[in-house]
Amino acid sequence: MNNKTMHQPNYMAGLFTLSLRLVIGWTYFSAFWRRLILENKLIPDEAGYIGEKFNHFLPNALGIKPIIEYLVTHPDALQTSMMTFTIVEAVVGLCLILGLFTRTMSIGVFALAMGILLGSGWIGTTCLDEWQIGVLGIAGGFTLFLTGSSYYSVDQYFLNKNSSFTKKKWFNYFGSGVLPIVNPKHFVLIGSLLIFGLTLFTNQYFHGGVWGKLHNKSVKPKIEISHISYNHSDLSFQIFRTEGVDVYGSFLIGIHILDKDGNILKELNHSELSKFPKENIKNHYVVKVKPEKHSLIIPLGSKADLKIDMSDISSEKIHSLKLIDISGIEWLGKINNAE
Repeated sequence: MNNKTMHQPNYMAGLFTLSLRLVIGWTYFSAFWRRLILENKLIPDEAGYIGEKFNHFLPNALGIKPIIEYLVTHPDALQTSMMTFTIVEAVVGLCLILGLFTRTMSIGVFALAMGILLGSGWIGTTCLDEWQIGVLGIAGGFTLFLTGSSYYSVDQYFLNKNSSFTKKKWFNYFGSGVLPIVNPKHFVLIGSLLIFGLTLFTNQYFHGGVWGKLHNKSVKPKIEISHISYNHSDLSFQIFRTEGVDVYGSFLIGIHILDKDGNILKELNHSELSKFPKENIKNHYVVKVKPEKHSLIIPLGSKADLKIDMSDISSEKIHSLKLIDISGIEWLGKINNAE
């Protein structure tokens, strides 16, 4: 359909969403810009590697946790995925800014925002940052699909030139122009209600934001202790950091081995933990538990098996294990096979 005969309200809608198109476009294109142009964050084992942030999503992701876990346990696949993801963001963002095949790119925005929401919607120390980015991206992508582009877009340039492909029905679905749906009011209502329902569900699931007690899993660190075993010479256990700030590690400054009365049988202080033998740490994921200058660092999403020499302790006295964070938070694990 020629733009001159286009239904006026529908045509103008693409103009009214210009600022939304530009801002969303830059939001995604800037991810590529800062990861590859301003800095290179696609190199494993270097500071700022984007794969580590992806690993941070793992503990409380919704529905896609198996995918994330597979990637963070297969570094080559993770790097390939991060490169692909970055390229997709660049193409989607740039094409949106230009207004090129706007509806196709809006579907890309919808999918990318859904990934952000399900993977990291639980992260955000103050304003539920990642959840807001996800739900607003989904709503924005849906809106841009409905409106397409009009003035100030490449789609409109092709329409004005009466390019042959713009007269094809598929262009209205994948580019811009009048969206050829029979009952737009029903389509918009159903789509909007589904997105609103997803917004309420994820707000409640991740943060308790609809009813009950509001909670934020990004405020303070939480470490799960499991797979504790003792063989009369070594104590082995697994730690998994599942909550807390994603850009700030848990600083472990103490490990206490306790008897049944809570008395300390063996203690590793912050100085000893800063020199914890690396050969006694087996990391499972991309983000790694490792000794640093003043403590043992446990990043969000990291999982590792630790081993402590216990040859100097009488086996019948050992009962439990306590980990102490620099914030004062403590985590306790019972040694089930202690005698």
